[in-house]
Amino acid sequence: MGRMLTVMAPRWRAFSQPIMPTSIIQRALWAVLLGLTALWLGAEPTPWPQPFHYFAFRASFMQYSGALAIGAMSVAMVLAVRPTWLEPHLRGLDKMYRLHKWLGITALVTSVAHWWLGQGTKWMVGWGWLVRPPRGPRPSPADQGMLEAWFGSQRHLAETVGEWAFYAAAVLMVLALVKRFPYHWFAKTHTVLAALYLALVFHSVVLVKFPYWGSALGVVLAVLMAGGSVAAVLVLGGRVGARRQVSAEVVSTTAYPGVNALHTTLRVGEGWPGHRAGQFAFVTLDPKEGAHPYTLASAWDAQTRRLSLVTKALGDHTRRLPELVKPGLPATIEGPYGCFDFTDAQPHQIWIGAGIGITPFIARMQQLAAQGLQGVSVDLFHPTAQRDDRALAQLHADARAAGIRLHVLVDAQDGRLDGAHIRHLVPQWLQASVWFCGPVGLGQALLADFRAHGLMPQRFHQELFQMR
Repeated sequence: MGRMLTVMAPRWRAFSQPIMPTSIIQRALWAVLLGLTALWLGAEPTPWPQPFHYFAFRASFMQYSGALAIGAMSVAMVLAVRPTWLEPHLRGLDKMYRLHKWLGITALVTSVAHWWLGQGTKWMVGWGWLVRPPRGPRPSPADQGMLEAWFGSQRHLAETVGEWAFYAAAVLMVLALVKRFPYHWFAKTHTVLAALYLALVFHSVVLVKFPYWGSALGVVLAVLMAGGSVAAVLVLGGRVGARRQVSAEVVSTTAYPGVNALHTTLRVGEGWPGHRAGQFAFVTLDPKEGAHPYTLASAWDAQTRRLSLVTKALGDHTRRLPELVKPGLPATIEGPYGCFDFTDAQPHQIWIGAGIGITPFIARMQQLAAQGLQGVSVDLFHPTAQRDDRALAQLHADARAAGIRLHVLVDAQDGRLDGAHIRHLVPQWLQASVWFCGPVGLGQALLADFRAHGLMPQRFHQELFQMR
């Protein structure tokens, strides 16, 4: 399916599957959570209050859960603006968005716990399940500084704003996990979360225990909330990625009905910095729909300034593209993004492009055909449930031009691809690196198989194209 683009979207499911993050995402997630925990322990003189009882625990844990929730939301908000300086550290925007998703889930869980300790406790007191102990004397405004006194005067407003912002944010976060929720509505409602985040920043600034602001925890929270607030303003102003956007125009389209795919060629205007094979971009073909992420399926040629994209009919938007996308249609392209760039020191590479995941490998084959293999030998596996003879003929032509050994497996006649099949056909697999793009489940199964047979996990590179 030569010179293609793949839509970063899975097949429809009722809810997104709780996919285990890759090691880099796990480390980053735990660094945020354990870092905030350590800072809270350092700021809280009595993290385990004595004497211990429910209301003492509630007061302490509400501060802790609140710090975790706003901290996770702040990092997630910064990631939402696609900071390119973080890409090399998190190995690509796809990994950054997966971390964004898990930070959002973490914020949702800790916010629910925080809300229940506040609201649920009031209900349990009203039901007679708990007896609230007598309140101690509150400090008078005369005993407080001006700023602390002002925070105290805003306490009721901050509690009310935070409660209603939490309700709205929780609904939108859950909707973001519902795959049947249309993408264009997801994009619009997800933007509302930026405004709700700003409301929750106000809630947090007022209700964080005042002495915390003089500790390392207070400094870190202030930096995170300041960064998150700037990011939220950029989101609300529609400025995410604005400096990396260039105009483009559709030059031609070719349909591959056997695989429900549409090949689109764009001419890109001045300002596009070029891209590496395997990278992707956000492309707007329909302003009402907004930008969608697509893998760039062609090597960059500064002379022609053309990019090739292929969309597969996986949802409402992509099913409408054959009628929408015609030569002359204006478009906007933002990028490039991603670190799936085939860079390593191994003498052999195994590429696995499952279904529409073949796209980045086509771009790499074009690049190799122009530059030569440079000493790297490659086996490319392309398992697919559908077949289009024209697309496969073009794929074989690209592989021959690049000197790539191509293995095509059509599910109905060849069965499903597994690690044993690859190891049988590639005897030197243990000294190779593996580059995978395709369904997450297949990638996880292959990684587990290769690791069980001795492959070092850092040699398995996977494009996480599920951006929701």
